[in-house]
Amino acid sequence: MSETESAARVVLNVGEFYELVTGHLEAAFGRRRPQWVRGEVAKVYEKTHLYLDLVDAGSASDTRRPVLNAHCWATAWGPLKRRLASEGVTLTPGTVVGLLGYVDVYAPQGKIGFTVTEIDVEGLLGDLARRRLELIARLEREGLLERNKNRPAPVVPLRVGLVASPGTEGFNDFVGQLTRSGFSFDVAVVTTLVQGDGAPEQIVRALERLDEADRDVICVVRGGGSKGDLACFDDERVARAIAQCATPVFTGIGHTGDESVADLVAFARAITPTKLGEEIVAMVAQWHARHVRQSAQTLARFANDLLEESHEYLRERRRTVVFALRDRLRAETRHLATQRQRLLRDARQLLEVNATWLTSARQLLSAYDPQRRLAQGWSMVTTASGTLVRSSDDVVEGTNLVIRVSDGLVTGVVTGKEAL
Repeated sequence: MSETESAARVVLNVGEFYELVTGHLEAAFGRRRPQWVRGEVAKVYEKTHLYLDLVDAGSASDTRRPVLNAHCWATAWGPLKRRLASEGVTLTPGTVVGLLGYVDVYAPQGKIGFTVTEIDVEGLLGDLARRRLELIARLEREGLLERNKNRPAPVVPLRVGLVASPGTEGFNDFVGQLTRSGFSFDVAVVTTLVQGDGAPEQIVRALERLDEADRDVICVVRGGGSKGDLACFDDERVARAIAQCATPVFTGIGHTGDESVADLVAFARAITPTKLGEEIVAMVAQWHARHVRQSAQTLARFANDLLEESHEYLRERRRTVVFALRDRLRAETRHLATQRQRLLRDARQLLEVNATWLTSARQLLSAYDPQRRLAQGWSMVTTASGTLVRSSDDVVEGTNLVIRVSDGLVTGVVTGKEAL
């Protein structure tokens, strides 16, 4: 090497080299000249700050893929995270995302990094919508959109399986409708998360558990919230679990206007948990009206008709009995009057006949009255014991005698007797 060439050569140390490189990069892609970069998330890590490994879309399996180490500091990531959550977007491996940021160089590790200042939410939403449509189309091709709808409809859904988070507004709204209905609902609750990364797996387990629990219907409820809060109900695992249930699944998720993939595959959906509760109560009320209240009303009507007929029959029988009794009493009164007259007549005749007979008997008796005979001079002899003496054989010597004459008694003793 010549002295001229050696004098013209500039040798930099490592730090100076990085300063030179940093200067060129900042001039082209620095804070004042941010650049949009689009790629697929290969790795994601969050701890206050967000760290991403971004690769070319579709090249995740290529070991020679170019990798951009991106990071978003907490001051920028906080607002971006809230916005993504409100739209139901989660940065996960496989997500294709557009990032706005600038290049930075970390000399101690010899790394070129990318500081993110903005995320293309609209692009993410478009990608999310595309994947949602792809999921719906895939479920339709597999016949899963209609599978649960083809289950036998619950006749009187009193045994309710409930997938929900107790204590939440949606839970209280739904259960309140059942409680105030006056019907005896048997509600089996399986507690799950209803938002967040862990929610889909818990919801799937709850559906499987209730599907084996002999329920008339399974209800999935969640009150309103942002799209991010409801994102778990667009999860493919949840959709497939609902479709596979042998029990009809009813959903009441979010506000009016919200429609999740879970709603599409369910047997039926309501616009809110409150409305779902009302519809379940209405199904029971309709069955009750047809099979209980209507039957009871028909029975009551028949019973009233029968009672009225019976009352009319009793009134008629009463009139008949009263009239028959009155006629019978009149006839018996007449009969008694006739019999009275007859008895009076017969009694008078009998009294007259007996009076005549008594007169004759009295006269006859008077003719045979012993006193008359005594007055005519006859006497009656008895022993002291009162035995009538009719012949001499009735006494012996020494027998005491009592002789009755017309005006008294004479006593004596047998001193002798002589036969005639």
